[in-house]
Amino acid sequence: MSDNKTFLTDQGHKKLKEELEHLKKVRRPEISERIKQAKDYGDLSENAEYADAREEQSFVEGRILELENAVKNSTVVSHRNSDPNIVNIGDTIIVERDGSKLTYMLVGSKEADPSSGKISNESPIGQAFLNKKIGDEVEVKTPRGVSRWKILEIKI
Repeated sequence: MSDNKTFLTDQGHKKLKEELEHLKKVRRPEISERIKQAKDYGDLSENAEYADAREEQSFVEGRILELENAVKNSTVVSHRNSDPNIVNIGDTIIVERDGSKLTYMLVGSKEADPSSGKISNESPIGQAFLNKKIGDEVEVKTPRGVSRWKILEIKI
């Protein structure tokens, strides 16, 4: 993987493109209209509505650039040719740690959301599971120390 390449699942790619389209077609015109209306209030140096709209415009334009870059530099992971017995990006895995069963989905860094069970392929845990098989035991080095995990199931 090159330094700028990001892996995305089909779902993650679609979600980023939908957000990008919404920002371009809905938010950008809304903000432009707010700026236009705020200019009509007169003196821009003391115009809070204008300052707020410009700040929001700056944020939205930055997010648009970020999303365009992510979509352009991403590789969409497909399971069509992957081995169903080996953990890949986009797979949901059931693992055991300290007697507890946990479910995770391995995703690219742009989709990661640990609180909803989506872990990045670039995280220590994600790296440890990538390309492993059912039954494999892995050691994961995290800031909290080393933990042992066993892969129980892989769902594509």
